Amino acid sequence: MPAKLAIFEGKKIRHRWDEKKEKWYFSVLDIVAILIDQPVFAKSRKYWNKLSERLRKEGSEVVTNCHRLKLKAEEGKIRMADTADVETLFRLIQSIPSPKTEPIKLWLAKVGYEGLQEISDPERSINRARENWKRHGRSGKWIQQRMMGQKTRNKLTDYGKLMMSGNAMNMLF
Repeated sequence: MPAKLAIFEGKKIRHRWDEKKEKWYFSVLDIVAILIDQPVFAKSRKYWNKLSERLRKEGSEVVTNCHRLKLKAEEGKIRMADTADVETLFRLIQSIPSPKTEPIKLWLAKVGYEGLQEISDPERSINRARENWKRHGRSGKWIQQRMMGQKTRNKLTDYGKLMMSGNAMNMLF
């Protein structure tokens, strides 16, 4: 699943779903920037570098549990970024004194809960996509065409996988 943006108090937080581990991973820098209320990327990065250095010296596994994943940067390029799952983020957040600690923990819990709901009932994510397109001003016709286009692409992809696996030849003979 491609990286996406989540919004916390009007600020973007990049995140990515790992299908193998079935976990969300969030940009550590985006979370740090919000907690220290620092819109300048370089200053947030410097804070994170110092914090991670300090945590390593203390023997904390928080930094070890951060992973480098590809996320879209502000300028649109795909770059490797430090990410962490929700559990690791909760530990990391405890290390940063901020008045936004509790609100961001509640937000992460909500995002995690919504993700679990969508996994257990995929129709929820389809309905959420429709609602988001409506909010973006898309017409009902446009939404329906988009959904049909996705369905067609999925069928073609499945057919391609079937052909590549060789099972199609076995089915013919």
